[in-house]
Formats: sequence, C-alpha cells, structure tokens
Amino acid sequence: MGLILKNVSKSFGTKQAVNNISFSLEKPGVYGLLGTNGAGKTTSIRMLLGIIKKDSGEITWKGKTVDRKNVNFGYLPEERGVYPKTKIFNQLMYFAKLKGMKNEDAIKAINKWAKELKVEEYLNMPAEKLSKGNQQKIQFMTAIIHNPELVVLDEPFSGLDPVNTEILKNIIINLIKEGKYIIMSAHQMATIEEFCSDILILNKGKTVLQGNLKKIKESYPANRVEIDVKQDINNYIKEFELEIENVTNNNYIIKISDEEKAHKLLNKLIIDGIKVDKFEIKKPTLNDIFIEKVGE
Repeated sequence: MGLILKNVSKSFGTKQAVNNISFSLEKPGVYGLLGTNGAGKTTSIRMLLGIIKKDSGEITWKGKTVDRKNVNFGYLPEERGVYPKTKIFNQLMYFAKLKGMKNEDAIKAINKWAKELKVEEYLNMPAEKLSKGNQQKIQFMTAIIHNPELVVLDEPFSGLDPVNTEILKNIIINLIKEGKYIIMSAHQMATIEEFCSDILILNKGKTVLQGNLKKIKESYPANRVEIDVKQDINNYIKEFELEIENVTNNNYIIKISDEEKAHKLLNKLIIDGIKVDKFEIKKPTLNDIFIEKVGE
C-alpha cells in the first residue's frame, strides 16, 4: 500500500484550485501528473506532501493519514530554491540536517551524489557561480540526499542540456529499481511517456483523463504513419490524398484517418520498386492526447 488520494479538493478564496481528484500509487514506479499552467498540479503536490491542508477528501501514505512527520519524502519544486551566496556544500549539509541526517552520513551522501551528478568541482563554490543546469542538479540532490521513500519531481529536466538530462534520467531509473515511489510533473510529454505507466491529466482543477498510459493510447485509432525511404515520394502521397505532417531526409510523417490508405500507399511503393526502410503505423502521442484534452 503506497500513496492514495481520494476525492481531494482545495480552494483559495473563491478559486477552486483542485476539484475532487483521486489517484493512487500502489507500487513503486513513476506516476505522471500533468496539466497546463494553473491546472492544480502544484497544489495537489503540496497537499499530498502535507505542505498545505486540503479542504476535503482523504490522503494516506502506507495506510496512515499524510502529514510531514510520517512521510519520508523528497521534493524538487518547479520554483528553484538554492541560496546564491552560500557554498553548495554548506547548503547540502543544511538540507541534510533538516531531514535528520547525521554529519557523517550527510557527508557520504553529498560526495556520492556529487560524483553521480558530476558536480564535485562545484561543492566549494557559491551557487551563483553555477549555470542554471548545475543549480538544477544541486537542487535535485537536496530532494534525494536523505534517501526518501516518496519522491516528487516537478519539471526535473528544466534547464538541463541533453548530456545532463541523460545523467538525471539514469538516476531516476536507478531510483525506480530501488523501489522508490515517484510522482513526476513535466511539460515534456516524451519524457512522461518514457517513464510513466500511469498518468492523470488535470484541467482547471478537474481530472480530464487518468489511467494506464498504454491502455489510453490503445483506445485511440492510429493517426500517423512513418515511412523512411531513399527518395522523394511526395507524388505518391498526393495520389492517395494524404497529408504530410513532417519530412526530413526522406523520412515522412504522414497523417492518416484510417490504416487502409497507409497500407495501399505501401503496396504502391513496393510495386513501383521503391525500397522502404521503415513503415510504422503510429498511435497518437501523449502530446496529441494532452492537447485534445486541454487544448481549448
């Protein structure tokens, strides 16, 4: 039994920030919490961590009502919070001690994570000397330094270049292997698809879609075909009255309303002796589904 939210609501004055949402993390892994800016994600996160009080509903962690004393959590907020004039090592020690870590254990953890995140050279620098991406990695360290059971990551890849994004992704994969419960909120839908088996999409405080991501996508008809060839096939695509969404180096992403036309196009290409290196009919992406649900 992990984290359970049941019929949870929260208002600020006359504004209903979260309206009767329910979801659960019953086993280790990553759960995707999605929505546009102002949809209620951050309010939901702060309630489930006991940072702010809910108006109604029930939130439990391992069968106990959530408060900040009984949930060993790590939180990477969207709003960054490093102290610009303070040395990185001192900041990390401060946050480690806030979480009840002993001096010796804190030093070991700082050195371990600094090595994994490749920020060892910055430990004795003030935060203001670091790039935005490296400050982001330091803040990630503060979220996991005390080995929490529940980790909430709000836009964890913001400001990271591809190399550092890969470093952080590998760490998250290892956290999953260690049995951590992780809630991830991000605007990069491809990242959510990579990590999350289950998702919830909020719009104006209400749940507009939730469930197993694979099953959600399977419920949608195919809407694209990807064809990789060695030559221009624009005329063939026009012949079948299909629309090109994108083409790069003769790799075509083509919109389809049904799969039959895509297969007819493939047959025509083969009959005419055009070598097809790749032919893949695709379901809508999470990005497509997200825009459909909250795009208005």
